Amino acid sequence: MSSPRSSRTLRALLAACSLLPAVAFAAPFAYVPNEKSGTVSVIDTATDTVVRTLPGGARPRGIASDGRRLFISEAPSDGLVTVDLSAEEPTRHIRLGESPEGVNVSADRKRVAVAVEESNSVVVLDAASGRKLADIRVRGKNPEHAVFSPDGRWLLVSAEEAEQVDLIDLKARRQVAQIPVGARPRGIGFTPDGSRAYVACELASTVYAIDMASRKVIASVKAGTFANGVAVAPDGSRVYVSNGKDGTVSVIRTADHRIEATIPVGKRPWNMALTPDGRKLYVANGRSNSVSVIDTERLATVTEIPVGELPWGVIVLP
Repeated sequence: MSSPRSSRTLRALLAACSLLPAVAFAAPFAYVPNEKSGTVSVIDTATDTVVRTLPGGARPRGIASDGRRLFISEAPSDGLVTVDLSAEEPTRHIRLGESPEGVNVSADRKRVAVAVEESNSVVVLDAASGRKLADIRVRGKNPEHAVFSPDGRWLLVSAEEAEQVDLIDLKARRQVAQIPVGARPRGIGFTPDGSRAYVACELASTVYAIDMASRKVIASVKAGTFANGVAVAPDGSRVYVSNGKDGTVSVIRTADHRIEATIPVGKRPWNMALTPDGRKLYVANGRSNSVSVIDTERLATVTEIPVGELPWGVIVLP
């Protein structure tokens, strides 16, 4: 049994704690590259409003981050623009090759991969220094996305003129396999454990589930018309797919590869991103100049946020 003195001390501590100000934790920010405006819209995910607009270079498309910097592909200069997040200003330009598109950062935040269309290659860079580590040719023409596996061992690459995704072994620094899928593969997403990858094929309007161990398609799911963007839930239970022509997002259950819901969004939805807790999905709508916000518990669009012209994608940073 506690003594009267210890009880008084405990009550005093609790009373003191009640007088302390509550600690405010900042919500994640979403970053949206606007291709025609040449800007990046910064969205506070707590209020779902644009709170800042950053310079994004000329025709920014792909975007990724290592937590300290934004990496933005800039088509007219054939390069990658680095924006320091603390200063919110461009600090470096790295020439890559003609028409760079998708940008991705490895899970350990040490490497950046950029798909370069005209050279049919993927450039891998050191995130901190910007030093070029590799320039790897792929067989697909006009590569659009190059996405790291969660363990950082592989890159899976989609290309506009292809009916396969190309697999790069990053230790060997070369393509080692092609995995047949539908026509014009676009968005790619891995499950958290890296055992599966999901690829949206635009002209097939279908999403393909790939078993990474066997390098084979194990399921195909008919999505909406012109399926393109892919986002995988943090727990791996769902895959979200944007359908460019329909203006919708399909929700696929990974347990049985069934469509759970189809959610209306803006015009020409493209690339997407989830908040770290998986509760909100942000969808860039290229022809609406907006970002739709989907509540993933209700499976409904809850708001649409005006951004710049021709938003190409979204990333969300904690």
